[in-house]
Amino acid sequence: MTQTVLILGGTGKIGSHAAEAFWNAGWTVRLFNRKTDDMTQAAIGCDVIVNGLNPPAYYKWNVTIPAITSQVIAAAKASGATVIIPGNIYNYGNQPGTLDENTPHLARTRKGRVRIDMEAAYRDAGVPTIILRAGNFIDPQGNGDVMQMFILREIAKGKVTYSDNPDALQAYCYLPDWARAAVQLAEMRDTLDRFEDIPFPGHAFTISDLAAHFQGRGEKIRLSTFPWWLMNLLAPFWSLAREMREMRYLYSMPHQISGAKLARLLPGFQPTDLGMVMDDTLPADIHPDKVMRASMQNLVAS
Repeated sequence: MTQTVLILGGTGKIGSHAAEAFWNAGWTVRLFNRKTDDMTQAAIGCDVIVNGLNPPAYYKWNVTIPAITSQVIAAAKASGATVIIPGNIYNYGNQPGTLDENTPHLARTRKGRVRIDMEAAYRDAGVPTIILRAGNFIDPQGNGDVMQMFILREIAKGKVTYSDNPDALQAYCYLPDWARAAVQLAEMRDTLDRFEDIPFPGHAFTISDLAAHFQGRGEKIRLSTFPWWLMNLLAPFWSLAREMREMRYLYSMPHQISGAKLARLLPGFQPTDLGMVMDDTLPADIHPDKVMRASMQNLVAS
């Protein structure tokens, strides 16, 4: 029997890859249109809701995230659907090391507290929920990910940008892999607890590792420090600069995400090769064959 998924934010980073992965797995895919659709009505008949809605540039998170959460909970209650959410590591606060489902949520930032409250709302509402928690998104299509906006913003000039420490281990999430894992968890949702916090390990590497990989491809690369001084100057006038400054600690906090729980639940899951992931961070004009390589990887994975 064909199962149906409702994708919220179908043109965004999470939504677009989730829609493709569920479609490839044989699901019926519905894309939610915020301008014309009623979310609760759109969810009727759906087995799973993937919440890919996320206000860009952290815009009014303290207002918009709770509003979206209330809508999704109402839709899940009306339809009986399981909600899948791309969790992040903001909840943990500044805790270096290996992060897992037992790491306490000690966020002191505003955005971290918003995410803690959001997850608590799903848990308290009693709707079936899967938090698939990951690190920095890597989208092979760019689409405003951390590589495009921050780390590789000057790659055309041969620069790889780091925050404060290029040797700080960081957790990254290749979104096609996240989407494949989401589908597999959706298909075994009846065996899971009503509220599941599942760390997604992805890949962990340093900016120095990334630069070395590019150099190994023959690229001329030098490391460049992100101009935080400019963010400090702009913060009084530009909200995104203030939001970025608040989260600066993340880019210097050495961390990775444990894969133990995901391995227990999905023992056969294989992530995309790290070298291909690193290649796919590059723009197409620098790495022209990336689209073809990513397509071949998806074909093999399916």
